[in-house]
Amino acid sequence: MAIFGFSFAFPFLSIFINQDLGVRTGSDLYLWTAASASASGIALAVASPVWGVLGDRFGRKPMLVRSMVGGALFVGLIYFVQNPTELVALRFLQGLTSGTVAAATALVAAETPRQRIGWALGVVTSAVALGGAIGPVVGGFAGAVFGLRVVFLVAGALLLLAVIPVFLIVRETPIVRTGGPRVSTLALINQQPGQRRALTVLVAAQGLVGLVTSGAQQLVVLRLLEMVHTGVAFVSGIAFGLAGLATSVAAVGYTRFSQRLGYVKTAAAASGLLALSVLLTGVAPTSWLVVVAAGLTGLFGGVVLPATASMLGLETPHEAQSTVFGINASSVAIGFFLGPLIGGTVAAATADVSSALYVIAGLSMALAALLSTQAREPAR
Repeated sequence: MAIFGFSFAFPFLSIFINQDLGVRTGSDLYLWTAASASASGIALAVASPVWGVLGDRFGRKPMLVRSMVGGALFVGLIYFVQNPTELVALRFLQGLTSGTVAAATALVAAETPRQRIGWALGVVTSAVALGGAIGPVVGGFAGAVFGLRVVFLVAGALLLLAVIPVFLIVRETPIVRTGGPRVSTLALINQQPGQRRALTVLVAAQGLVGLVTSGAQQLVVLRLLEMVHTGVAFVSGIAFGLAGLATSVAAVGYTRFSQRLGYVKTAAAASGLLALSVLLTGVAPTSWLVVVAAGLTGLFGGVVLPATASMLGLETPHEAQSTVFGINASSVAIGFFLGPLIGGTVAAATADVSSALYVIAGLSMALAALLSTQAREPAR
C-alpha cells in the first residue's frame, strides 16, 4: 500500500515538471527531472545508516512506522509546489524521513527463519512490485482526469493509511539486552571468515540495481514524451504497471531458479538480460515496443533485487540485520541518486534519450560481471 502511494505519483515527475511547473521539453526538463528524482536518493543515502542503527537498538517496527509517516507528509506537500526548486527541496526531505522498503526488509529478515528468508524477501519484493504495478496505472488515469497535483495529495493520504495495519497488526520479537559491553556490528561480521567482503560485494550490487532501475524508469518517460503527444501519462502508467506486474511475478518465481542454479548464477544471468531490456528501450522504434521493453526490465529486475537481498539476509548476523540493511539502503539510495542523474545528464549533453539508455545498459552489464566474478554463494 505504501509503494502504491509512491508509485501513484512519482513516475510522472517529468510530466508534472513539464505541464504543471512550465519547464519546456529539452535540456532543462532533463536536468530538472534528474535533480528531482535524485534528491530523495541522496537524502536517503545519508539517513538510512542512522535509521538502521536505531532500528537494531530500539526496534524495526518503529522505524517502519516512521518511514511511512515521513513519506506521507512530504509527498502530500508536493500538491502546493509552485516551481522546480520547491519540488527538489520536498523530494530531499521525503528521502530524509522515509525509506519504507529498507525498514520492511530489515523487519522481515530479522523475524523470518533462516531457511525461509529467500522466499520471504521474495514476497516482500513482490508486494512492493505489485504496489508499483497498480500505482502508475491508477495514478496515470487519475492524473489525466483530475491533474497531477491531486495525485500527489492522494498519494500522501495513501501512505498515511498504510501506517494503520502496521501499527495495529505487526508484531516484533522484543530486543533482549545482553550483559556486558555491546558488540559492534563490524565485530559480529568479522567473526565469520570472508563475510565482510561478501557483504561489501552485495551492498555494491544492490546499489547498481537501484542505479539501473531508477535511471531506466525516468528515461522511459522521457522516451515516451518524444513519441506520444497526447495521453502520455496514461501510456506511461501502462508501461510502469506492466513493469511492476512482471517484477511481482518474478520476485516470487525466481526461487525455482535459485534453488537449482544458486543465487549467484541466477542474479548474474538476470542482470545480463536486464541490460538487453534497457538496450531495447533505447532502440525501440514505437511506443508500444517501449512499453514491452519496460515490462522486460521489470521482469529481470524482479529477479536481481530479491536474489541479492536474500543473499544479504543470509550473510548477515541476526543482531545486525537493521544496521546492514540500513547501510544497504544507503547504497541503493545512492544508486537512485546516480541513476536519474547519469541518465538525465547524458540525455541533456547529447540531446538524445537513447544514448543515456545505452549507458544504463552498460552499467547493468557491469553488475552482471560483479556478481559472476566477485559474489559468493551463501550457505543455505
